[in-house]
Amino acid sequence: MDVQRFRLAGTSYDALDPEWQGALAGAHTEGARPRCLCVEGGIEMYVARHHQRFVVKRMPGTGFQHQPQCPSYEPEAQKSGLGELMGEAIIETDSGSTELFVDFPWLRMAGRRTAPAEAADPGEVQVPRQRMSLRALTHFLFERAGFNRWSPAMAGKRNQGVICRYLLDAAAELWVKGQPLAQRLYVPEPFSEAAKASVAERRRAKLAILQPRDGQAPLAIVIGEFKTCERTAFGRRLWIRHMPDAPLLIADKSWERALRVFAASFQMLDAHAHLRPRLVLSALIRAKREHVYEVDVVNLMLTTEQWIPIDGAHEIELIHRLVEQQRRFIKLLRYDAKRAGGFPNALLLDVGAEAAPLHVISAFVDEKERKAKLQAIARQPDVWTWWTDQPMPPLPDMARGAR
Repeated sequence: MDVQRFRLAGTSYDALDPEWQGALAGAHTEGARPRCLCVEGGIEMYVARHHQRFVVKRMPGTGFQHQPQCPSYEPEAQKSGLGELMGEAIIETDSGSTELFVDFPWLRMAGRRTAPAEAADPGEVQVPRQRMSLRALTHFLFERAGFNRWSPAMAGKRNQGVICRYLLDAAAELWVKGQPLAQRLYVPEPFSEAAKASVAERRRAKLAILQPRDGQAPLAIVIGEFKTCERTAFGRRLWIRHMPDAPLLIADKSWERALRVFAASFQMLDAHAHLRPRLVLSALIRAKREHVYEVDVVNLMLTTEQWIPIDGAHEIELIHRLVEQQRRFIKLLRYDAKRAGGFPNALLLDVGAEAAPLHVISAFVDEKERKAKLQAIARQPDVWTWWTDQPMPPLPDMARGAR
């Protein structure tokens, strides 16, 4: 299904129809709801305005009702780490905005902070709310931007410009601590020597939000492809691709700890160099001085060459095979789940009326993870499974006309 079809006010349209924008403008004004025609009877959607254009979006919690090859299809949240966060750390509204509850602040206070003493009779007990880590937020942005989804038409089209535009578009409808996430998110523009000065000027304008005020140091998020790290007399410099004139500073001890935490990711860059994996850095930063940025929190996420997030070396060969065979699929993401064994590693979308789960069992996985994976497979005895110490089995057949 390459072109989505809709019914609105008794008339059928496809997404490329020249009259579609006009129809959506009227629907937006009147509050009318189009229906996606990917299944019999259609599925109700809503109209939103985005960058001077009208777009049709899913109603919350309806993505799994769409046909797998429909652009509006989304698996049930419980099939990935997203399920643990929906309704708690992630609150969607019918208007299209989404509020995120995160475990990091938007500012730091100067000086040492101490925990306040507990009142003798507080009068209430606050129930703790589940919150998203920086890793989970990065996964959510990549999923909202569609980078965990693949179809053959996407080949060769995911460059830095696309990554920047789609991540910022995804952030535009997300709110964190009462502020639009897009105001606090910087993704590098494609770098060129000719535009170096103007790119730097736009970056400095965007990150001007980091200027300290009244003893408070505001924070922002940078997401980009990690390039290298170098030692200096005062710590380390982290270099991000397309930011050759703006390294991020980090203390020696903090980077040494990051090297230990993300050791497997760094090792995979060398072991699978022929598949060209990427390492995406997400960093919560603050201004150390004018236009000098220091890392407060750092996360590193592996992706394939096509920017598809992966959870480790056991997944990259599967994703490479899927891309190589021109399959349509969704890579399910871990978010903050302690274990990912209970989730399929990917869903094939081109096999018919139901998406086909794909499971990978690594020979190096720990026993608890293996047990969770085996339990998930036992619930669907005929599900596709690959034990990585054996040759990969043939993938499920593609439905006729699916490509």
